[in-house]
Amino acid sequence: MLDAVFVPADPPRAGRLALYGDLPAAGETADGTVDLVLPRGSTVRRTTVPARLLRIDEVLTRLTAADETDGAAEGAGSWDAWRAAGLAGLVLIGRGRLVPDRSPEGYAAWRVAPLDPLDRAWLRNLSAAMPAYGHALPIEGTRPVRLVDPEQLVRAFWDALADSLVRTPAAAVATRPGASPFAALDPTPLPGPTTWLEETALAEQAGARLVLRIEPPGSSDEDDEVGDVESFRAVLQLRSGVDPSLLVDVADLWNAPAAVLTALGERAETDLLLALRRGARVWPPLGSALRDAAPEEVPIDDEALEELAEGSTALEGAGIEVLWPTELFAGELAVRGTVATPTPGAITGPDFSLNDLVAFRWRPTLDGADLTEAEVAALAEAKRPMIRMRGRWIRVDQDVVRRLRAGTTRELTGAEALGAALTGTIDIDGELVPFDADGSLAAMLTRLRAAEEPAPFTDPIGLRATLRDYQRRGVAWMAQLANLGLGGCLADDMGLGKTIQVIALHLQLERRGPTLVVCPSTLLGTWEREFERFAPGVPTRRYHGAGRTLSDLAPDEVVLTTYGVVRQDHRLLSEVAWGLAVADEAQHAKNPLSRTARALRTLPSATRIALTGTPVENRLSELWSILDWSAPGLLGTLDRFRHDVAVPVERFHDEEATARLARVTRPFLLRRRKSDPGIAPELPRKSERDVVVPLTTEQATLYQAVAKETLAKIESAEGIARRGLVLSLLTQLKQVCNHPAQFLHEPGPLERRSGKLAALDELLDVILAEGESVLIFSQYVEMCRLIEAHLAARQVKSLFLHGGIGVRKREQLVEQFQSGEAQVFLLSLKAGGVGLTLTRATHVVHYDRWWNPAVEDQATDRAYRIGQDRPVQVHRLVTENTLEDRISTVINAKRDLADAVVGSGEAWLSELSDAELTELVELSTGPAKSGSASAYNPSAVGKSDA
Repeated sequence: MLDAVFVPADPPRAGRLALYGDLPAAGETADGTVDLVLPRGSTVRRTTVPARLLRIDEVLTRLTAADETDGAAEGAGSWDAWRAAGLAGLVLIGRGRLVPDRSPEGYAAWRVAPLDPLDRAWLRNLSAAMPAYGHALPIEGTRPVRLVDPEQLVRAFWDALADSLVRTPAAAVATRPGASPFAALDPTPLPGPTTWLEETALAEQAGARLVLRIEPPGSSDEDDEVGDVESFRAVLQLRSGVDPSLLVDVADLWNAPAAVLTALGERAETDLLLALRRGARVWPPLGSALRDAAPEEVPIDDEALEELAEGSTALEGAGIEVLWPTELFAGELAVRGTVATPTPGAITGPDFSLNDLVAFRWRPTLDGADLTEAEVAALAEAKRPMIRMRGRWIRVDQDVVRRLRAGTTRELTGAEALGAALTGTIDIDGELVPFDADGSLAAMLTRLRAAEEPAPFTDPIGLRATLRDYQRRGVAWMAQLANLGLGGCLADDMGLGKTIQVIALHLQLERRGPTLVVCPSTLLGTWEREFERFAPGVPTRRYHGAGRTLSDLAPDEVVLTTYGVVRQDHRLLSEVAWGLAVADEAQHAKNPLSRTARALRTLPSATRIALTGTPVENRLSELWSILDWSAPGLLGTLDRFRHDVAVPVERFHDEEATARLARVTRPFLLRRRKSDPGIAPELPRKSERDVVVPLTTEQATLYQAVAKETLAKIESAEGIARRGLVLSLLTQLKQVCNHPAQFLHEPGPLERRSGKLAALDELLDVILAEGESVLIFSQYVEMCRLIEAHLAARQVKSLFLHGGIGVRKREQLVEQFQSGEAQVFLLSLKAGGVGLTLTRATHVVHYDRWWNPAVEDQATDRAYRIGQDRPVQVHRLVTENTLEDRISTVINAKRDLADAVVGSGEAWLSELSDAELTELVELSTGPAKSGSASAYNPSAVGKSDA
């Protein structure tokens, strides 16, 4: 058991809170002793015990900790009582219950006073509940020995807190000129006469407390009239200390009944005069009442009213209560931002440009209602802190007045105004202020929000397909954005038919000019075949390869090109007024500073639509890049976006910043998932599992050697060199986990050297025996080649797609797999992870982990997409007790976050400390954690699980 007792000192802040009892069990170490009266046998005796003596600053740290986890809280007997007493003392100090005083030794000191009846009652209850071990201090010179009264100790504790917290340069000003000892940190004797301090002692014993009831001047103004009349006044009142509900005007004090005078106390007149003297030091207008033989009220001019409004807390600290009339604070005077109504056509209709300029202006309101021009003029010219408006007095917000007087000449682009209207706030000089849409901008906002729930849409003429309901909604959403002259991002999951939705959109907008589709080179054939299949009447051309040309471009023609061609020919492409520009797999331009992203921004188009299944793979700046192309300027500049949104959301999980981002992007970002109700009910089940495999002896030996050698180098490296070594270590260890031959860069032999390859063989035995097909992904082309050679040696036919294969050859490989010419398709993750339809496969094997769930899911969606009519099984190979095993847990957690920001590949690992990195990569001997992966069981593969 650990107990506590407060040991007073002079000056009060020198006191110590002593912890004693079972110190080691509570994690405390004795640094002194304390004399206490404690039980010994059948009696109590004075004894000296070891103790941990906490200074007041240490006590404050423990009192204000968000979580009470220090040793004193565990198994504490009287600590809880002292903690409650300390928190109560901090509340009193926060309420201004502070008075200067002289300590017994003559030092300048602060103490907590005066206490009202409720405070005193709470103090008595706390003292009565204080355990004996909490006030076991002996009273010197008593026989038999007696304990210090707990109420006396608690008051001393409060005084110690006050004497520590209040010592600032302002403390001297708050008392009187020349009273610098009250701000000094070292014990300082109080020089000169100190009769003025005697009033503070009397204040605590006073039977009545001074109250100032602030009354506004009377007015006969009509409700719609604005003006300043007469002056405010402070009516003097006394509140009974015995009965706080008894409040008497000082003017009536002399004729009050005997019962009232008794409740106010025999010294009521003295209490009044002392309170006026104390109050006059912090609010000089009270000095006029001291010069009045029978003070009843104090007139308040404008300057005094402002001082009172700002300094009523100081009066509370002097024991004077201030009562404001509720009407002064009933109205909310505020200033909001808006934009001047633009000229007709600037923000309405399809001609709207996000680059249009509109004038920003302030919009002052009272209780949400706009002020008239006369009211705005009166407010801007207000000289006093209160103004009469609409039949009542309103406290003037000087910040509102400052803004109205300063005005603004700021202009906003249409994109900035629209973004502010969507979020309801705008940044003005680093401060977020409310923003209201007005006039034509409000009309645009209404139409834009209506686009989130588009009107019923029928399949356009010329479309040889029947769209699903969600696809119709997608086309209608894009068409409504186009009608508003805007663009957006269709972020459907892979396989939900983004291509056919764009084909339908082109048919809907065919009279508005040609359409440009920019896509990865692997998808050129897919787009061409999809147009031939679903819209054969639409002329299309590939703008790719040698001899490409844009001559004789038809008004409704579709031009298919690649991101590489856009980089090269962006000047030529920018000469065409495109009716619709589409960026497929828009994450290819996710780096806003890349040549691809810059070239893409030069393409002129009435409407821009970005297509991607992963609008955010690693960082929010990727989302900025995609939307800044499709809706230019909506999210502001990249630097401001990073400062105001990306950093607060990614690093600090700022909920308010996240909500603002969601509000501004919602109309421009349509996100549907396969798992959403009613989206793709025909899709079969998908099951996923981690296949945990052991390392071979060779792998384990190489793993430990590489880890030991590289970790030693990392310990002595710094900066970029250290980051490079960390990433090199991770790459080498992953290669060892894949196969020693990959790490050693040798062609073989391959058999019995890798646990992963053995597990893959067993998986393939079951899959191929059942007549099913499989996709095998690896991020390493070299590993794919090793697997290809291994399968060839086993006489298993396979296909292999990687980044070095041309467009025509890729299309042939896809056709071969889909037609069943081979059951195994090897793909490098970057080359085959997007844009392909490989629904022949019912199994997907991730041979190694990319450590980014979004990228892995995209690869899996090559098989699990619209058109798949059989269950799909996903197998992720994970080597047991290695860094792969540990990071698998992290990946699973990231996958659960859905749209939250995830780490950028492996880069986050380079920020780990040496100890954390060692713990991550060390080869442990324990079993794999059940929460991170399932045990390897090849019998679980096949039709029974499918």
